[in-house]
Amino acid sequence: MSRLTTVAIGLTSAALTATGAFAATSTAPTQTSQVVAAEAPGDPALTSAIDAILADPRFKGSMVSVAVRDADTGESLYEHEVDQRLNPASNMKLFTSAAAMDALGPDYRFTTDLLADEGPRGGKLRSDLYLRGSGDPTMLADDYRDLAKQLKAAGVTRVDGDLVADDSYFDDVPLGTAWSWDDEPYYYSAVTSALTVAPDTDYDSGNVIVRTSPGATVGSRPVVALQPQTGVVDIVNQATTGAAGSGNRLSVERQHASDRVLITGTIGVDASTNEEWVTVPDPTAYAADVLARALAAEGIRVDGTVREGAVSESARVLARHDSMTLEQLLTPFLKLSNNMHAEALVKTMGAEATGTGSWGAGLAVVRDYVKRLGVDTSTLRISDGSGLSRFDLLSADHVADFLVAVRAEPWYDAWYAALPIAGNPDRFTGGTLRNRMRNTAAANNLHGKTGSMTSVTALSGYVTNADGRELVFSMISNNYLLSPRSAEDALGVTLASWSEEQEEAPTVSSRSLRRSTDYGPAGIECSWAKAC
Repeated sequence: MSRLTTVAIGLTSAALTATGAFAATSTAPTQTSQVVAAEAPGDPALTSAIDAILADPRFKGSMVSVAVRDADTGESLYEHEVDQRLNPASNMKLFTSAAAMDALGPDYRFTTDLLADEGPRGGKLRSDLYLRGSGDPTMLADDYRDLAKQLKAAGVTRVDGDLVADDSYFDDVPLGTAWSWDDEPYYYSAVTSALTVAPDTDYDSGNVIVRTSPGATVGSRPVVALQPQTGVVDIVNQATTGAAGSGNRLSVERQHASDRVLITGTIGVDASTNEEWVTVPDPTAYAADVLARALAAEGIRVDGTVREGAVSESARVLARHDSMTLEQLLTPFLKLSNNMHAEALVKTMGAEATGTGSWGAGLAVVRDYVKRLGVDTSTLRISDGSGLSRFDLLSADHVADFLVAVRAEPWYDAWYAALPIAGNPDRFTGGTLRNRMRNTAAANNLHGKTGSMTSVTALSGYVTNADGRELVFSMISNNYLLSPRSAEDALGVTLASWSEEQEEAPTVSSRSLRRSTDYGPAGIECSWAKAC
C-alpha cells in the first residue's frame, strides 16, 4: 500500500560549507518550501514514522536523502529525495573498502623491504641500503626495528653507502582533491605516501603523538616526548606549567606548510599527560628517520646520508615486513573510520591495476567496481577514498543500491563484520557507533558506516527489524546548522523496532536520543576527535 506524504523540510541550493573547505554545490531548488515526497512505497505506518523523524526543525533549510530497502530483494520500503546528490563524508569508505576487497583480495598484504646491490662481506654492505615501501599504513616503529634486526641477523653491521628511501610505488601528490588546507595538521588529513609510520595500533599513519606532561614546578616548561621518537618535526615549546587545579589548556599544532609543531598554553602541575596526534609533512623522511634510529640501536652503522631515491635494478631483498591481511585491516579501517587507510588502498589499487599509484588510477578502479555492482556511476562523483573531499557526491539511492548488491560477494561476511555495530561499547566492535543507540532495539543489531564533516552527516548500513527482516538503509544530510545526527539514530531504532504485524510503527524521539547519546565535542563524529 502506498500514499503521498508531505514533509515540511526546506531545501536550498546552499553550497556545502566547512571552515576553510572548498564548496561543492547542488542543483536543488533555491527557494524554501514544502516538499512533496515521491509515491512512498512500503508500509504506511513505517512511512509515517520516518516522515515524523524528517519533520525535525533542524532539517529546515537543509537537504536530506533517505532510502530504506529490503536487503534480500532490494524492494523499496521508504524513499525521500533518493536521487538528491549530497556529500557523503565517510560513507565513501563503503565503496572504497569493498572495491579493495574485490581488486586486491582479502589476503592481500603490503610489503616493506630492505634491499642492497650485494650481500654483506665481512659485515659490510659496500653499497647503498634501500628502504622500499608499497603503501603499508600499518607500519609501526616496532616493525622498522624488526627490519633492522633481520638485517643484523643477515650479518650486516656497517653500510658504506647511503640509506635510500624509495616511495615511488605511489605518485608524489600528497593530499586529496578539495581537502581543506586548515585540516593538514590533524591526524585525519595526513599525507599519503608509499613509506610512512603509524605511531599506535589505531594505525594513524603519517602522524606522531606529542605527549606533554607538567614540569616539576609552576612556571616551568612542560616536558615533551614523541611517539615514536623522530627528528622530522621541530618542537617549539612555549607552554608553561600552571598551578594545581588549573587543568589542561594546551594547544599543540603543526603550523601550516611547516615541520614546526608549536606548543602553547598551560598545563596544571597536577594534570595528567596530554596527547595530541600531529601529522608530519614528509612521511617518507619520517619512515627513513625511524629506520635509521632502529639501525643505530642494533649497532648497524650507516656511513652515508639518509636520502630519498629509487631502488637500483640490481638490488636484492635482505629483509622484509609483511603487513596484516586486507581482511584484518578492515577492522581498524572501518571501525575507526581511518581516512589514511582509505587513501593508501586507493593508490594501491591504482598501482596494482595500472602501475601508477595515483588517486586517478585508483578511483577508476573504485568506480568500475561499483558500476559492476549496478550502481549508476554516471550520476555520482567520487573524488577520494575517504570522503574527506568536498567534491564527493552520492545519493541515498546510490548507497542503497550498493548495500544490496555487495551482499552477494564471497567476502561479504568479513566486510559486514568490520562495520561499526551500534551500541556495542567495545572499541573495535562498536567503533564509531559504540556510544550510539545504546539500550535500544538497534544495539548489537545495526551495522553501519558513519560520516561527518561540518554541515554533513550520514549513516548507512544494515539493520534487522522486529520480524527478523533484514533491511538496508541510507540517510545523508547536508547544509544544516544544528547537527541532526540523532535523527539518524532515530531512523535506525525505528527500523529495528518496526514490525509489519503492528498497525503503527514505534515513535522514536530523536530528542531523547540526543540527550542520551555521546556525539563527541561540538556534535562532531568521535573519529574526528580521537574519542572513539
